[in-house]
Amino acid sequence: MAPPLLFLKDIGLTFGGTPLLAGADLSIGPFERLCLVGRNGSGKSTLLKIAAGMIEPDTGTRFVQPSVTIRYLPQSPDLSGFATTSAFVEAGLAPGDDPHRARYLLESLGLTGAEDPAHLSGGESRRAALARVLAPEPDILLLDEPTNHLDVVAIEGLEAVLKTMRSAMVLISHDRRFLENLSQATLWLDRGTTRRLDKGFAAFEVWRDAILEAEEIERHKLDRRIVQEEHWLRYGVSARRKRNQRRLEDLIGLRGDRKQAIAARASGDVKLTVQDAKEAGKKVIEARRVTKSYGDLTLVRDFSIKIARGDRVGIVGPNGAGKTTLINLLTGALAPDTGSVHLGTNLEIATLDQRRESLDPEASVAATLTGGSSDSVIIGGESRHVISYMKDFLFKPEQARTPVKALSGGERGRLILAVALARPSNLLVLDEPTNDLDLETLDLLQEMLASYPGTLLLVSHDRDFLDRTVTSVLASEGDGRWIEYAGGYSDMVAQRGAGVSAPSRIKPPAPKAARPASSARRAASEPRKRLSPTEQHALRTAPARIAAIYEEIRRLEHLLADSGFYASDREGFAATGAKLAAAQAELVAAEEEWLRLELLREEVQGA
Repeated sequence: MAPPLLFLKDIGLTFGGTPLLAGADLSIGPFERLCLVGRNGSGKSTLLKIAAGMIEPDTGTRFVQPSVTIRYLPQSPDLSGFATTSAFVEAGLAPGDDPHRARYLLESLGLTGAEDPAHLSGGESRRAALARVLAPEPDILLLDEPTNHLDVVAIEGLEAVLKTMRSAMVLISHDRRFLENLSQATLWLDRGTTRRLDKGFAAFEVWRDAILEAEEIERHKLDRRIVQEEHWLRYGVSARRKRNQRRLEDLIGLRGDRKQAIAARASGDVKLTVQDAKEAGKKVIEARRVTKSYGDLTLVRDFSIKIARGDRVGIVGPNGAGKTTLINLLTGALAPDTGSVHLGTNLEIATLDQRRESLDPEASVAATLTGGSSDSVIIGGESRHVISYMKDFLFKPEQARTPVKALSGGERGRLILAVALARPSNLLVLDEPTNDLDLETLDLLQEMLASYPGTLLLVSHDRDFLDRTVTSVLASEGDGRWIEYAGGYSDMVAQRGAGVSAPSRIKPPAPKAARPASSARRAASEPRKRLSPTEQHALRTAPARIAAIYEEIRRLEHLLADSGFYASDREGFAATGAKLAAAQAELVAAEEEWLRLELLREEVQGA
């Protein structure tokens, strides 16, 4: 086994009297892809900065192999002082690095290199920062929330780039699908210490739950023993005997153990509940041939949809495709240029905005939740003290007077959720609700939405969250066109033949040559009586063909997972990657053809 390129041992760090890290370890070997997971505030970013050499720990050891190069992507990249994005990226190159790769990465991430950093959006700044750290092809990449502010197109493109790189990686992300697709090992930072799982993120949650369950059993056993010893203390102790004095000392030690166990217990869960309004009518939204343009740019073109009570509609597309505009049209916040939108009866809408613009940065947390008029909030028709409601979202009592501008990104995300969920609603509109939320909070938000009796409109770039939450997906097809697909994001990809990063493979029917009216009527009235011999053969062999393609895909993925493949045969690695992409495209085409033939067979049998 190759020695690690970088390792941290027994790292300890304390801020303000409370240990943030206490004996944390991290080790990363050549070509290894490690994901670092933990709750917001657990110290993930701090540990990554220690690994990058940006923070000196109070205790512990940091070792990096000589000549190893490291690049670190911060959560909030600073592009100030550079005239263009190209200048910013090229400033990160070392002597001998290829400047053409910097230009290539900028363009592949959707930038030209001529942009002024002072006028970039959050997503554009993130893309420029990614190009800067990826261009040198370092030995180790430390990426802190690389998918933040990126759309699905950019996330899928970033995944493709990272899969072909030979760099070792440590990834922090709230995007489950991103971690599942890239990680080979998982490091869990919990209560200041780390535990390692030599499997990717897909296996993490089952492993974590088993550990927490075992801890709960041990705490229960300790509580039972303390109860027994306290019973003896009250009814059977004799102070004169040394054995009894020793037993009393053991009881004091047990109480200390319990105190430490309680202190070490995992942080409380966010308690997400949504306030139900009176039931809306069966028809919630009906849009008919809606169009919305800004100058020459058409964001919504000739769009129609019917949304019924209980529907959960996800909206996906590249940044700038018009997702927020479409939401505003459907909820009546924006008038269409042409067409009409009819809202159902008794609608009460609760909205979570993407940019957190509804939050006053100068207002305190308590004032934001109560409107500044009292110290209580109405939840479920009952009055609750604001401090009690804050605790449901993991805010400490002393944060009641903290201004919003002093909160972290994750805390602002929880606060805007608390505000939105406190309002009675039967139509919930969530625009990028997953931004800055940790995985545990995302789990609870998903569970809350699953039990929500009303209607949901959800804009998100989180593919896994969409799969777990929505019943249909509205996907941008470009030029203002939107198409609805049944199911979640993965179902949309299967039906569309591609993700939103590529054009749809669904082709419009080819125009048919004109035929005499009599023959056209006869053809329309006479269903096919049987499949052709070619179609019968294709239908019989389709399952075996699809199984063979699956096996080929698994074989190619196994080859690409070999950490030494890229280093030993760079051209072979690239060729294998191309074969994998071709096999995946062939699989989609084969499944679509099989589905077409099955539908045709059912039609023939029904006739």
